[in-house]
Amino acid sequence: MAGCGLLGVIATTLVVCMVVSPCVATVYTVGDSSGWAIGVDYSIWATDKTFNVGDTLVFNYGGEDTVDEVNGSDYKTCRVGEAITTDSSGSTSIELKTPGTHYFISAVTGHCESGMKLALYVDPGTTTNTSTTPSSESSYITRAIYNSIFSGGLMGVQ
Repeated sequence: MAGCGLLGVIATTLVVCMVVSPCVATVYTVGDSSGWAIGVDYSIWATDKTFNVGDTLVFNYGGEDTVDEVNGSDYKTCRVGEAITTDSSGSTSIELKTPGTHYFISAVTGHCESGMKLALYVDPGTTTNTSTTPSSESSYITRAIYNSIFSGGLMGVQ
């Protein structure tokens, strides 16, 4: 009989985890296997993707390049020098923390003008819960499971 109670606890825990779990963020490799390079049409690459707050972009490129996050005006004109952020490590990871349009360019002379730029929209409606503190709903459910188990409800103890 105790085995059935334990099975019930496990099943209940699994169901709660599936219901209460936060959305999982997606990691996108910009340009897929082509990476961050001249000759890739990043507008086509981004077309079939939905970017959400909490997702991460990974830019892979040779050591002689950069990833600059810029404003819309600098994106359109490929103007460098006033980037919001910049990195030239060869592998740049950027977490999308805010909704709205984000713009990225290469600051190497001629690269942006040759198409090495990416504009993407981050959906404000779908956010990822990155908090390490359980929500009040998940705490309530956890307490309910705990009380059910230890008050005898699932363990078969009356």
